[in-house]
Amino acid sequence: MLSWILILLVVAAVAGLLGLSTLSGLAMTGAKVLIGFVLVVFLLVILGIVSIA
Repeated sequence: MLSWILILLVVAAVAGLLGLSTLSGLAMTGAKVLIGFVLVVFLLVILGIVSIA
């Protein structure tokens, strides 16, 4: 999951440098969604609601 976030951030950075604003925005939005998902899962694990076995 974290590798997907890093890949999307790199794609967004490269696309932004090349002037591809639509692709950059799309990759950044995907990265934001995945970061939000990871944070929610992390908080659920910290609070003990979800266990990772």
